[in-house]
Amino acid sequence: MLLWRILVRFAGPAFFLAIGPFTAASAALDREQVLRTSEAAVGREISGEYRFTDTAGQVVTLGSLRGTPVVVSLVYTSCYHTCPMVTEYLAGVVQDARKVLGKDSFRVLTIGFDAANDSPVRMRQFARERGIDDGGGWRFLSGDPQTVAGLVRDLGFSFVASSKGFDHLTQATVLDREGRVYRQVYGDRFPAPALVEPLKALVFRTPPDAGLLTSLTNDVRLYCTVFDPSTGRYRFDYSLFVEIFVAVTCLALVGWMIVRTWRRAG
Repeated sequence: MLLWRILVRFAGPAFFLAIGPFTAASAALDREQVLRTSEAAVGREISGEYRFTDTAGQVVTLGSLRGTPVVVSLVYTSCYHTCPMVTEYLAGVVQDARKVLGKDSFRVLTIGFDAANDSPVRMRQFARERGIDDGGGWRFLSGDPQTVAGLVRDLGFSFVASSKGFDHLTQATVLDREGRVYRQVYGDRFPAPALVEPLKALVFRTPPDAGLLTSLTNDVRLYCTVFDPSTGRYRFDYSLFVEIFVAVTCLALVGWMIVRTWRRAG
């Protein structure tokens, strides 16, 4: 949390979504207060009773998504620049994350916070224009004003109406399997590990009743799923376990030779 506070303090406008540059004129959004509100939501359980409508007109409750980590991104469909850009960037990170974590390992929700205008039709169009498959793994949702206001409050999300639309915090929220806020991710082009690492920890977290094989498999996948800065992508790297195996083998061999020499000397 402290790291993100430092980044937001010195990175300035890059951490905020606005129709134009974030300036002192946006008096209703104070950087420090916005960040405190966002971070205060970490650990908060989001009600499973929140009901939304997807682009097919089907009702979706947050409770129906329990059991799987969820990434929540709030946008408004009349945004012509930042929201589309952020959603497209998020789609790239999500695609890379699913390659290493598993196709169905987590879900993504894009929810319109402009309840008066972000209808299912407009959310469907927004998804289509971004080239995103609005299916089971990624849902684009609309809600009534009361539901949206409650969710915005619980997620610690901040926005304010402006002359050109809305100024709002660039925030993606990671919910754990029980629907608690696990991590807030800030920025329009955040480093991929900022989102993938918390997801990795949640996806590979071994249930208490899991067997030994499942535990070992998850531990191996957890430590071997690494970010490659040279490519900006995640990959599996088993070299650490190979090195450990070689080191243990060498130590065992040295130990055997010492014992053998000691026995001969005796």
